[in-house]
Amino acid sequence: MRNVRALQAIRKNREAIKAKGLNLLKVLQSEITHELSSPCFQNNPTGSPGDFKLEWDAPNSQDTVLQKKCSTGEEVAVSALLGPPGPPEYIGGTYPRVVNMKVCIKKPGLSSLLQFDCKVTNRSYSGPEFNICSANFLRSTSSIGRRYYTAPSFSEVNPQLQEAFREYLETKGIGESLMNFLLVHMHKKEENQYVNWLQKLQETVSTGE
Repeated sequence: MRNVRALQAIRKNREAIKAKGLNLLKVLQSEITHELSSPCFQNNPTGSPGDFKLEWDAPNSQDTVLQKKCSTGEEVAVSALLGPPGPPEYIGGTYPRVVNMKVCIKKPGLSSLLQFDCKVTNRSYSGPEFNICSANFLRSTSSIGRRYYTAPSFSEVNPQLQEAFREYLETKGIGESLMNFLLVHMHKKEENQYVNWLQKLQETVSTGE
């Protein structure tokens, strides 16, 4: 009974629904034209990830994964995900969104990992930089049952140790070149996904689905 009433209502208001659909279609076309004619990030130089190689970067995924192997045999993996807008002092920069970055480092012969949670930001006057939010030791599954010390909040760690951690990551290739690459690449990726979403929505509306 409800389905019959719904069909009757649709038939009765078909012209109004059609008019609203055409209005939505015009708005979508205008938005797509605007995005394609004045892209925010597409013309920006992408930069280089340095020694890192892209291991995962599916067009429809939100994350990107890069990996490298150091001359010392250490394996370094970086995963990046576009986060929320940064603090007010970053909004005026070229890339207002924060890039959330995880850095995992594995020593040869060991199954345990060092993991650093970082945020990549951009200031219009000083360029890209990364800040460490936490440092963790991830034990292997074979070490379950052993006790490990839980580190304090990274902000409570001795400032000299914080700086030493930062320098350590820089020696593994976590520097300005990679920061530039991630900021541009992740913002471009989101922009492309937004345009693709608009185009699919336009196709759906234009076919009346």
